[in-house]
Amino acid sequence: MQASTLTDRSPSFALLQWYDRNARRLPWRSPPGTPPPEAYRVWLSEVMLQQTTVAAVQPYFARFVERWPTVAALAAADEADVMAAWAGLGYYSRARNLIACAREVARIGGFPDDEVGLRALPGLGAYTAAAVAAIAFDRPAVVVDANVERVVARLFTIAEPLPGSRPAIRAAAAAITPSQRAGDFAQAMMDLGATVCTPRNPRCLLCPLRPDCRADAQGLAETLPAKVAKKAKPHRLGRAWWIERDGAVWLVRRPGKGMLGGMRALPDDGWSARADGDGRPPFAGDWRGGGVVRHGFTHFDLDLQLMLCEGVEMVHHLVKGAAGEFWPVDDIESAGLPTVFAKAARLALAQR
Repeated sequence: MQASTLTDRSPSFALLQWYDRNARRLPWRSPPGTPPPEAYRVWLSEVMLQQTTVAAVQPYFARFVERWPTVAALAAADEADVMAAWAGLGYYSRARNLIACAREVARIGGFPDDEVGLRALPGLGAYTAAAVAAIAFDRPAVVVDANVERVVARLFTIAEPLPGSRPAIRAAAAAITPSQRAGDFAQAMMDLGATVCTPRNPRCLLCPLRPDCRADAQGLAETLPAKVAKKAKPHRLGRAWWIERDGAVWLVRRPGKGMLGGMRALPDDGWSARADGDGRPPFAGDWRGGGVVRHGFTHFDLDLQLMLCEGVEMVHHLVKGAAGEFWPVDDIESAGLPTVFAKAARLALAQR
């Protein structure tokens, strides 16, 4: 990448001046003009922030770095503990990649300090590798997330709809990425998109890039970036089974691969592997409906019918030799259930 020169007439210079005054204070960042944060904190935050809001990530980040303050500590953690700590953030493949990456970084003795080395780590794509390289090591990498896509599409009036416009957006972002203060520039672009150059009602009068923004000059800011209309998501039906005995509920461990892999969960009827579940209970008994949980996944929406077990005499037959465990109902929050099953658990508890 050919980085641009930072001069007082360049858009990047105006943006960095704005960032020095307006940078968001986030727990994984260092303030402008100070030494960069540890690569571990940058990497952990960037993985958590993928398709997740800053507000949602902050408490998870705080709990992770308190429990596992270094990449070596995370590498040594039990996978089940990490998955449980991740519960609620969604996109659970990120957590599995997190563990694999931490173990590889511990094995090689630290994070590589450039994009090529970072891309070789498990689970690091082009964006995350560029972000860590720029923010932790001040490499002039091109960092393009959804906020940056919006800023660049407007700045250069790139009218082709996403995702087809991404190569043009990346090339334009590269043209304004400076060779100095690369980490601050990357974070400044993110902050500008998050707080000023917003999807709706952009605050163009406050934007440091306004003198160079073609979309503002043409009155097109709110129309960019254009996006191809999304297809309606399919709808699935499934059932989950609440099996309780002596103040404990039966939980299973989902297979390591596939949806919600490796997570503790209520037993269900296989809805995640087919269009609809088969509806068959794990044993014959006195079952009653406990209500419906509605949950949206990336590629489909789910109505999950909760079924409550009254025939507790059958529980002993169910669990004999089965892969699962009884978990204290009063401590169900610490089981680390994925959100859809946590919703089902709250629904069951409301009826006890």
